[in-house]
Amino acid sequence: MKYKTIIFDMDGTLLDTLEDITDSVNHILRRYSFPERTVEEIRHMVGNGASYLMDKAMTEGRSDERFEQIVKEYKDHYKKNCNIKTGSYDHILDLLKELSERGHKLAIVSNKPMASVKELTKVYFGDYFKVAIGVTDGVRRKPYPDECIKALEELESDREEAVYVGDSEVDHKTAINAGLKCISCLWGFRTKEELLAAGAGDNIFVNDPLEILDYV
Repeated sequence: MKYKTIIFDMDGTLLDTLEDITDSVNHILRRYSFPERTVEEIRHMVGNGASYLMDKAMTEGRSDERFEQIVKEYKDHYKKNCNIKTGSYDHILDLLKELSERGHKLAIVSNKPMASVKELTKVYFGDYFKVAIGVTDGVRRKPYPDECIKALEELESDREEAVYVGDSEVDHKTAINAGLKCISCLWGFRTKEELLAAGAGDNIFVNDPLEILDYV
C-alpha cells in the first residue's frame, strides 16, 4: 500500500538529539549531587517524555520530594540548550525534499515539549512540515494516539492513508494505538532486536531514510 500522509517521530528518527539530552540531564544531576549518566544509559531512557527520563536518571526517581521541580528545571535547561550538538541524520533532508515534491503530507509527533519541537522543526526543516506536535497540557503523549489523531485532523488526512515513522518501542505502540502502519528506523535509539522484543515484528524496518521512499 502507498501512503499519502507520513507522520514522523523526531528524536532518533529525524534528529540525533541524544548528546544534547544527555548534557541537559547531567547538568541537572550535577546540580542535585546525583551520579551522572552516560550517553548509552540515556539512549535507553528517552522516548517517553521528560518525567519518565528523569525518573530513570535520578537515584530515587519519583520518590524524591523534589522530583517535579527537578523535571521543570530539566525542561527549562533543555529548551535553552536543545540545539548545540543536535543535527539531522544523513539523507533525512533528501527524503523530505523528495516526499514534498511528490505531494505527500508531512507531520511530526513527538514526546518532546512543544516549544522544543517547534524550534527544532523551524531550524532544521523549514516549511517541509505543516504540522509539528509536541507534549502540551490536555493532550496525552505517546504511546496514546491523541497526538497522531490531532495531526491527522490538522492535515485533513484519513488514517487509512497514513503511516507512522519512528525508532522506538514507544513509536511502535503509538502506531498500533492510532491504527497506523509503522516504519521502524534502525539508525535511531533502539536496535532491531529491542524492537522485535517489543512486538514490532510486523513493522517495516529500514536502515536508511531513503528506503522509506520504496514504501510510500
